[in-house]
Amino acid sequence: MEERFRAISAADFFYRNREMAGFDNPVRSTYTICRELLENSMDACESGGYLPDIYMRLRYVDGEALEIKVEDNGKGVPRRYIKRAFGQVLFGSKYTLRQTRGIFGLGGKMAVLYGQITTNSPVHVISSTGGMERYSYKIMVDIERNEPITKGESIERNHGQWHGTVVKLKFQGDYARARAKIVDYLRHVAIIEPYSQIMFVDPDGVFYFFRRKAERMPRPPLEVLPHPQGVDVETLRRLIERFGQGSLIDFLVESFHRVGRRIALKFLRKTKLDPEMDVSELAKKEELIPKLVKAMNEFDGWLPPDPSCLSPIGSDLLEIGIRKELRPEFVAVVQRKPSTYGGHPFIVEVAIAYGGGVHAPSQGEVNLYRYANKIPLLYDVHNDVSMKVIRKIKWWRYKISPESMPIAFFIHVCSTKIPYKTVGKEYIADRPEVEYEVEWGLKEAARKLKLYLSKKRREESLKRRRAALLKYLPHIARFATELCGEKKIPDYEKLVAKEELKVKTALQRLA
Repeated sequence: MEERFRAISAADFFYRNREMAGFDNPVRSTYTICRELLENSMDACESGGYLPDIYMRLRYVDGEALEIKVEDNGKGVPRRYIKRAFGQVLFGSKYTLRQTRGIFGLGGKMAVLYGQITTNSPVHVISSTGGMERYSYKIMVDIERNEPITKGESIERNHGQWHGTVVKLKFQGDYARARAKIVDYLRHVAIIEPYSQIMFVDPDGVFYFFRRKAERMPRPPLEVLPHPQGVDVETLRRLIERFGQGSLIDFLVESFHRVGRRIALKFLRKTKLDPEMDVSELAKKEELIPKLVKAMNEFDGWLPPDPSCLSPIGSDLLEIGIRKELRPEFVAVVQRKPSTYGGHPFIVEVAIAYGGGVHAPSQGEVNLYRYANKIPLLYDVHNDVSMKVIRKIKWWRYKISPESMPIAFFIHVCSTKIPYKTVGKEYIADRPEVEYEVEWGLKEAARKLKLYLSKKRREESLKRRRAALLKYLPHIARFATELCGEKKIPDYEKLVAKEELKVKTALQRLA
């Protein structure tokens, strides 16, 4: 019997393989839907320059089904894009070379798709960009064609020129078992983004409020051209088609990131290519394209990528977030210099918090908070590069023990392309370049903690000496006076004052 061959749409593929995107069971699906919709709202706020103010509500409807509502104050979705933005898989605004939370344009649509296949209900979207009108749509996905199906559409007057997006959808989930992960996720978001304000009402009516603690946001990332060290054959072919006609040197200067005429000329001389050759000749000589890609990847004269396409949190904001949620005794924050892997720029930010509200971990575990492009990573912690580095470092050199002391580690990696190992985006691969930056960031922060603990031990030693003096010195002074036959007890208060001055100086250094 002859086999049947046919193509399926992107929506159909992810419908059949939804576990790849974190929709493998009702518990994980509930968590993933909350996470994806919240992240989309965060991106909409930050890209529009608005301090995020997000409201999320979960409630039971139609028996056991859950309904989620997420409302943000972001820049809104233009009317012409609303249907495709919520009803077409792999359609979105994130296919650019700049730091974004999502990388596939998939998560929000997968939430819509999951709600549709479990409850046969459309997603209800209300949005406005701040004009005189706001738009309301009820949308489903044509899974076989990967196209939006409009179930309802209306236009309303936008009083107050509100801007933002409201998303409501029903799905079959399990909040009772997903609750701990969802609340933990929101707490992680409040740490990494202290400039956001999040309100969450769960199905039991419990209200969670994460108050804003900072009135400024990190600098938004800028879109950049591809770096020549990170291109492949297909990327180069597309760039050539887009460029059209012109000289090879002009093509390199205009199509790639941080390539000037001097560097382009140096590269072309090394590869023995004519700078004035028309780029259209490359398209005709197919064998030249793989050779050019290989030469570009191996050439060491390119300038490193500009980190303007990245938006790290920054040491100040990260410390504010940690202190707000954990109230530690001590925090050390380190932001490493920009680095690259495979032509992709990245920045690693590391923090170590000690004492206060930080509790010692469970036996054999480590308090580790992981983030990638401001996204908290809660699953598969033991497969992540951060855990590999923590297990590798000899902490006894810093006189600390992560498994028994009240210590928490915070690691944030931001990049135009996070090296995830899976589509579910839950842990980062152990790329040598990323591993190196994480390791040295942790070591630098650990040195600061070691210094703090050393000062603290000296302070405690001074306090013990002071306590001993206050306990015994009056008696010694009285007995010494009697033995000498004197009537006036010597002024031992000066010695005590001297010791107190030492304690005060130590305290000031700690502060």
